[in-house]
Amino acid sequence: MAEKPAIIDNPQAPDVFADGALGWHIIGGNIKITFESLRAVHSGEKAPANRVVIGRLVMPVEQAEIMAKGLLEFIATTRAQATKEGRATLQ
Repeated sequence: MAEKPAIIDNPQAPDVFADGALGWHIIGGNIKITFESLRAVHSGEKAPANRVVIGRLVMPVEQAEIMAKGLLEFIATTRAQATKEGRATLQ
């Protein structure tokens, strides 16, 4: 089995915050996940919120499955540690 390439950190890589995943679909062996964020419109007296698409993540299905399993495992481990320490929330 070939070695994995080295990881090169990029301090300029952006952090993206999403309020949710709007949807996903598979095309050509890749899963496409669309992310949304609530944004208020402050042009009037009331500020209604709109759900705005902020980006899409596209990755091979196999890698998305690995990521999903890893994320669920990470959340479960972190939640168990928080419970053990008497914290009510994940941090």
